[in-house]
Amino acid sequence: MPQKKIPPHSSRKPRADAQRNRERILDVAKEIFTRDGAAASLDDIARHAKIGPGTLYRHFPTRDTLIEAVYRSEVEKLAAAEQLFAAAMPPLEALRAWMHLFIDHVSAKTLIIPAMNTVAGGSMRLIEGSRSLIHAAFVASVKRAIASGDLRADTDPDDFVRALVGIFHTTASPGWEPSARRLVDILIAGSRSTARRRSTSRRTQQK
Repeated sequence: MPQKKIPPHSSRKPRADAQRNRERILDVAKEIFTRDGAAASLDDIARHAKIGPGTLYRHFPTRDTLIEAVYRSEVEKLAAAEQLFAAAMPPLEALRAWMHLFIDHVSAKTLIIPAMNTVAGGSMRLIEGSRSLIHAAFVASVKRAIASGDLRADTDPDDFVRALVGIFHTTASPGWEPSARRLVDILIAGSRSTARRRSTSRRTQQK
């Protein structure tokens, strides 16, 4: 009887180890780029990630690929959070929570802009390259709030996108973050359906 071939036990382990190494590199790189900006050292990143330089370069052959991966990873986490909020909260609460998280993302991004600006094409190339993910998350979250009746049927999701994405251009101004959070409340309040406004008003009066 022919012997059954047993798949090598190690066939999956390198992939899992490689993924863990990659995630650790990205987490550490974000911290180092935030701390040191354009002066961040890849050898320093490898040392703090407790890996050899060769392992870092196997994952990210150049400094640019590492910086791009750090930013892309943060955008992907932001987009994934929209789905998590949608599953755990009512639509309007999920929209509000995700927009506040988007503001946190913008705030964190400003800290690594000096490193992003060293990449070929500058930081705007990276931001533009990830815009579709952010736009899709915005639109999906607003549409759920429309479908639930919390927002008016004629609400344009792109109005939310334009207003919040516009804060990218205000981060150099003092007080931009609390102003952006107030803008979230203004956008939602101005788009509430009439029926939901009346319901909220009655509940407020009864308290």
